[in-house]
Amino acid sequence: MGTFTQATAVTGQDGTFHADLDPQWAVGTKLHGGYLLAVLGRAALIGQEHPHLTTISGTFLVSPGPGPAEIRVETLRSGRTTANLRAQLVQGGRICLDAQLTLGVLDEADSWWAREEPVELPEEAACFHSPADAGGGFTIPLFDVVEQRLHPGNLGFAVGQPGRTGSIAGWQRLADGSDWDPLSLLVALDPVPPVSYDLGIPGWVPTIQLTAYLRRLPAPGAVRVRLRADDVVGERMDETAHVWDAKGRLVAQATQYAAVRLPG
Repeated sequence: MGTFTQATAVTGQDGTFHADLDPQWAVGTKLHGGYLLAVLGRAALIGQEHPHLTTISGTFLVSPGPGPAEIRVETLRSGRTTANLRAQLVQGGRICLDAQLTLGVLDEADSWWAREEPVELPEEAACFHSPADAGGGFTIPLFDVVEQRLHPGNLGFAVGQPGRTGSIAGWQRLADGSDWDPLSLLVALDPVPPVSYDLGIPGWVPTIQLTAYLRRLPAPGAVRVRLRADDVVGERMDETAHVWDAKGRLVAQATQYAAVRLPG
């Protein structure tokens, strides 16, 4: 098992970088969307004065496969407090992922004002440990590198009794023991399974677009993740993720627009 830092490593300079996309950071055979965004973020930070990724908005065009990929980074503007960039992941001559990024400086400051309270969860040990072997010949390699423990009350979909609340929550840790950082939080912001499972809609839910905000540097320890949907229509679904650190502070949030195949 490699570390997250190793899995997102890039080489290169002058706006052209190279990555070796790691097959462990995948769901089935599809590379995880948050992981791919993190690879772009890693490349975008190289040579920049601003040390942290603060926002990223990615459009997923083609699913890349494990192995070599090119990252193209263009600085659009660099100011005193922020830098704006564009990054593209290219494989086989095709643009697979196109993203806009903002860099800045994050700290551990508490909120001046906040509405969202941390999602209530049982202790980690009392939650369900998501296995890499999902049964039926389907594997989730991601769960070998990310330890996820779901709220027991959100597991009805596994026995044909989905809760239909439009929400799934649980704990997450990096399996290699590393602490979360602004880049790895992008993985937590794209949790598995999608909310559609809780709505009684199993199957693949490919991300069309995902926008993430990184709010502060997370404290060491597990994070709480809640994923919920507001509307499902026309075989499209929104999903909003919130992530709180071990101190109960909101450290990241994201909204994604995804495709879903509705029951007949």
